Amino acid sequence: MINHKSDWALVGALAADALSMPVHWYYNRVALGLDYGRVKYYVAPKSPHPDSILWRSEYQPLNEKVNILHEQAVYWGRKGVHYHQFLHAGENTLNFQLAVTLFEQVREAGCYDAGAWIEKYCDFMLTPGRHRDTYVEECHRAFFTNYARGKKWQSCGVDDVHIGGLASVPALVSALGAGHPDLRAVVQEHVALTHKNSDVLRAADTLVRLHVAIEIGALSVEEALFGEAADYISRRKVEAWSKKSDEAVIGEILSPACYIKDAFPAALYLVWKYARDYSGGIIANANLGGDNCHRGAVVGSLLGAACKVPLKWRAGLRFLQGIKKIEEGHLGGDDLVWSQE
Repeated sequence: MINHKSDWALVGALAADALSMPVHWYYNRVALGLDYGRVKYYVAPKSPHPDSILWRSEYQPLNEKVNILHEQAVYWGRKGVHYHQFLHAGENTLNFQLAVTLFEQVREAGCYDAGAWIEKYCDFMLTPGRHRDTYVEECHRAFFTNYARGKKWQSCGVDDVHIGGLASVPALVSALGAGHPDLRAVVQEHVALTHKNSDVLRAADTLVRLHVAIEIGALSVEEALFGEAADYISRRKVEAWSKKSDEAVIGEILSPACYIKDAFPAALYLVWKYARDYSGGIIANANLGGDNCHRGAVVGSLLGAACKVPLKWRAGLRFLQGIKKIEEGHLGGDDLVWSQE
């Protein structure tokens, strides 16, 4: 059975991402409500996506060896296309599919090897139909553009300022354990492969320290937050924010968008507010829209470590092949009935 809080980090993050997936990057919350009501369980994405700006995104591979869009390329440049149009209820977006792949590799090897990961990463991204996700973030497009130009893989990452850079952190926390002596250094090395941004790297380190504080330090979520994340939130600040609705805090005070400056403290606020309620936290995060999937790396992993992930969320997840290696037994499969309660 799962014995360590850090073992729940990736499970919690995957559930938060899968729940948010259909309403990812909705900024018009009225439209979100009209399309989905209040999202309380895993559902499939609907088309068209009223807030989609995929039509503005571009990627022109410099050669066929770095074609990472494959069959999805025909949907780029079209209006209304849902970023995750071909994913099913309970499936994970691209960055979290990569996180599962990373977890599997590290857990099997017993250690992290950046070069081995790059080989796995390239194989994953360059195999047609591998992930079935339409949207590919800027960090991946930039990496493979630099790769095509002949740069060494250590230099292909760019100064990407998005919270998507944290999606892999829960995978490393779960694979190596919060007590691993080199965990912080490994996370920095890995995140910097695609996100050479000081603010993203600082947030990644804070997320690791929070997991260590919760498990190794046996601190409550609140104690961990105010001790390890004081650069982002304070007791005075969150208590003042809590007098407002979640929609006002993450919408008026903090942006729901993907930029780390607001996205990370927004996620930490939800962790504080829902410190004893995993389901409440990931449901609130999903329905706030914006970059809820990547905020889910923070909200889901920390609440998962603190509260454990209820069976109903595990039962509906589709990418459990790697997660099953965390514990002996069954984490959720076809014999488990999904609950909408």
